[in-house]
Amino acid sequence: MTAALGMPSPHQQESNTDESRITLDNQFLQQIIKESFDTILVTDKFGNVLLANPTAGLFLGYKTEEVIGINVKDFVKKGIYDWSPTLKAIETRSVVSGIVQNKHGVQHMVTSKPLIDENGDIAMIITNARDKGLVDEYISALENERITVIRYKTAVEYLSEVDLENKELVVESQQMRQIIKISNVIAKTDSTVMLIGETGTGKEVMARYIHRNSLRSKEPFIPVNCAAIPHDLLESEFFGYVRGAFTGANPQGKPGLFEIADKGTLFLDEIAELPLAMQSKLLRVLESSEVQRLGDTNIIQADVRFIAATNRDLKAMINQKQFRSDLYYRLNVIPISLPSLKDRPEDILAFAHKFLEELNRKYGLKKQFSTQATQLLFNYNWPGNVRELRNVIERLVITSSDEILNFKEDSLINSKTPLETEQSYLESNRGYHGTLKSVMQAVDEEYINQVLAECGGRIGEAASRLGIHRTMLYRKLHNKSK
Repeated sequence: MTAALGMPSPHQQESNTDESRITLDNQFLQQIIKESFDTILVTDKFGNVLLANPTAGLFLGYKTEEVIGINVKDFVKKGIYDWSPTLKAIETRSVVSGIVQNKHGVQHMVTSKPLIDENGDIAMIITNARDKGLVDEYISALENERITVIRYKTAVEYLSEVDLENKELVVESQQMRQIIKISNVIAKTDSTVMLIGETGTGKEVMARYIHRNSLRSKEPFIPVNCAAIPHDLLESEFFGYVRGAFTGANPQGKPGLFEIADKGTLFLDEIAELPLAMQSKLLRVLESSEVQRLGDTNIIQADVRFIAATNRDLKAMINQKQFRSDLYYRLNVIPISLPSLKDRPEDILAFAHKFLEELNRKYGLKKQFSTQATQLLFNYNWPGNVRELRNVIERLVITSSDEILNFKEDSLINSKTPLETEQSYLESNRGYHGTLKSVMQAVDEEYINQVLAECGGRIGEAASRLGIHRTMLYRKLHNKSK
């Protein structure tokens, strides 16, 4: 019936559909060849051009229709390009790839592939090409991405080994307030900073603060203890190395600290411990911002902000020929001296309560300082500065079985006041005894201690709550153990 109505049979419909699909495919094939970003050139087995797209004509310097019928040998003879992978593929009956340069100096990466018919003869040669400059840019971009990934991966691995505890600033004293004020200004610059202070005064904490408030805050902060790196490894650690640079090297190569810190901050602690040979290499990086990995010929630009730190007298070391004067003046652009803890007693109790809070949280405890402990903490000289303070408090928290902490069993603090003073202070679970004056003094001391604890050791805040001037509170704390 369908035939009687003049409609195509199902078989005819399928046949017509196949024909239209073939026609459509041919149209798309022509469009694909024409619009291809890459050069496409097809020749017969003698090298005569059968098909070329506009990109091929652009490289050859001809209109597309003018290329058809020309033998590729003529292109070489006329100097249109320097050699023909097509001819080489015909000669070798194999795929040939290489870089071809035209008369204008433009280079293409070319691949010619012979198509073999059923009789084993070459039917045609298909050649594809792409501008080498674009390929190089793409490869370079991939390499840069790879290097960036490796750099951040190394930075993460490096930072995972760094002790990040106790990296918070405590600022109660006037000296530290002034230092913070200056640091907030210099943080916004790229000027090199030299931090000078005794061991344990918080030089790394200050370096982190400067970085955190700088325009580089979202980039890596890499702390390096120059005294902790063996001298024979200094150069490979700082500059990195390429694959096979030396026996035992990582087969993938390794970025150095300068690369890892690129766009960020490199903190060089214990800078005085660098040997003279490494000092000269560091000076060159500071002056040129150029880094070269061991075993490599390429120069890498390193955009790094340097912060150095020392507890030694570098000027005396210069006189003794132990430190380079040119490196000193290059690093000592903005010097910041950090006072020792004994010179800023206002910060002692704030640090102490901060450490106690951290340890309570870490071990699930609720320990508090006794009046006697507060007295000794405030009056002790702390030659080891903040580091010693934290160690003493941690030891006290761990070894004490009581909720109220005192130094009765701690013989490592050589306070200016005798440790036997714990016999005179009143524990919270004891009743009051003695004269009214002594009881009032005990209550006064306990309440001051309570307020200090609630204020986290912050003198200014505690004095405000107590309704007295901070100097009066200092005097009371200082006189408690007298």
